[in-house]
Amino acid sequence: MVDSKWLSSKEAAERLGVSLRTLYRLIDEGQLVGYQIGRNIRLRHGDLDDYVERSRIAPGDLRHLYQFDETDPNPSPQHNDEVDQRSVLN
Repeated sequence: MVDSKWLSSKEAAERLGVSLRTLYRLIDEGQLVGYQIGRNIRLRHGDLDDYVERSRIAPGDLRHLYQFDETDPNPSPQHNDEVDQRSVLN
């Protein structure tokens, strides 16, 4: 059966809680299925639901965000992809 319930890019982005730019990046990277119909990009409800289900976080996958190295005298979260903006500004 073909899913005939379509969302506009804006509706899909709002449903996911992301910007249009992020939505377009997800489509471009192949993580999310999009369809160009004329000049409009549309997404199917079912494809969005599938993406959300594939994005589910498994228990234990976030441990690196809150566990600390107990041997470190100055413990901080073990991540390298974020910069504390307060330390940059001061």
